Amino acid sequence: MIDTLRLTAEEAAGLLERGEVSGDELAGAYLGAIEERDAELHAYLHVVGERGAGVPIAYKDVITTKGIPTTAGSRILEGYTPVFDSTVASRCKEARLPVIGKTNLDEFAMGSSTENSAYGPSRNPWDPERVPGGSSGGSAAAVAGGLAPWALGTDTGGSVKQPASLCGVVGLRPTYGTVSRYGIVAFASSLDQVGPITKTVRDNARLYAIVAGKDPCDSTTVELPEPVALPEGEDLTGVRVGVPREMNEAEGIAPGVSESVEAAIRLAEELGADVEETSLPRSVEYGLACYYLVAPAEASSNLARYDGVRYGHRAEGDGDLTALYARTRWEGFGAEPKRRILLGTYALSAGYYEAYYGQAQKVRTVIAQEHAAAFERFDVLVSPTSPTVAFRIGEKAEDPLAMYLSDLLTIPANMAGLPGLSIPCGLSDGLPVGLQLIGPQFSENTLFRVGHALERALDFDYVPERLR
Repeated sequence: MIDTLRLTAEEAAGLLERGEVSGDELAGAYLGAIEERDAELHAYLHVVGERGAGVPIAYKDVITTKGIPTTAGSRILEGYTPVFDSTVASRCKEARLPVIGKTNLDEFAMGSSTENSAYGPSRNPWDPERVPGGSSGGSAAAVAGGLAPWALGTDTGGSVKQPASLCGVVGLRPTYGTVSRYGIVAFASSLDQVGPITKTVRDNARLYAIVAGKDPCDSTTVELPEPVALPEGEDLTGVRVGVPREMNEAEGIAPGVSESVEAAIRLAEELGADVEETSLPRSVEYGLACYYLVAPAEASSNLARYDGVRYGHRAEGDGDLTALYARTRWEGFGAEPKRRILLGTYALSAGYYEAYYGQAQKVRTVIAQEHAAAFERFDVLVSPTSPTVAFRIGEKAEDPLAMYLSDLLTIPANMAGLPGLSIPCGLSDGLPVGLQLIGPQFSENTLFRVGHALERALDFDYVPERLR
């Protein structure tokens, strides 16, 4: 009997290598778990159930897969079946990872709760009355609920780190440019990045090693400066840890979240790290506003291609091309994409471009410079990943600004193109709390080392209490 709730990807690979289970048996175990629990969690939009020789994987449904529907959680792409694989899907295929299925998400990756999906919300395995986070909530719920050993999501403003935090799993947003965006349904091209969601830090490093690296199909990609190293050690001697005051004392951080994060920081000190307070005042004060000018502006441009002519949904029309465009987009897009398209189009419009989008890009440079200055003194910066634990479904649905604040702490590093790792560091009110580790560009190996050492010392049980 394969316990998919506790089985890590590394352990699953070991079972296969030793011949203790077959690829068919392993895939069958996850399909059985999906049949048992996904009606409640709604982590998947499409269950594929490929059989193969490797460890099965789930993809967020913005990751293009040949012959498998890719909807981006939107009615406007309903029925779209790609004729090619994204680069990350190709690399997973080369690594012999069969596809379990495509996971649910906020429409076009726009959201922090996976409530904006046109196909209904996903639910948190720790408490199905609560959100799994977003936009990669389906991927995080699948891993936390034992419906996949590992999964890929995408992160624009925090969409891998934040759902990993809320579901009690590990999520990496890599350095911008280290993972190809070819074949990823675009939201904000200068921010989007594919990242792994896993049960453990070592699993995360293994999956990152598979998908990372330069891709001739994506001119923004680069070669990794060093190979991905699986973390081994359990001490942090010599690691310089900075604790940004504004990111740990921000208004809205729940007391239980603060307590768990402070305990993890003390533990880092006990493991040998040099811990010191620091400051990122402009990054926290202006990060959210900067993001909600840059990201919607890029979304406005990227989503212009969905017009009812080339693929996806097409509204009934009377021969008027402009009316066809308008009706198709009105019927096909949900409320959140419409809101962000309007915001972005306004920010890019004549007379406002320099005042809004242009100014936001200047602020983005300031944020990057402020982080670079901090990393002259520190190897890693730490903070809560999310200000709160998982909130109830519907709690913030009518208040977009309250929802946007869910990414307050993940956005600054993303605006600077920096890697961030979220690991579970405790419980508050019986729900997981995430610790965010941020490093300079190409510091994934350092993040894995620190995350692994803390993970071992914290000994967090990643299986949701109600499923044990």
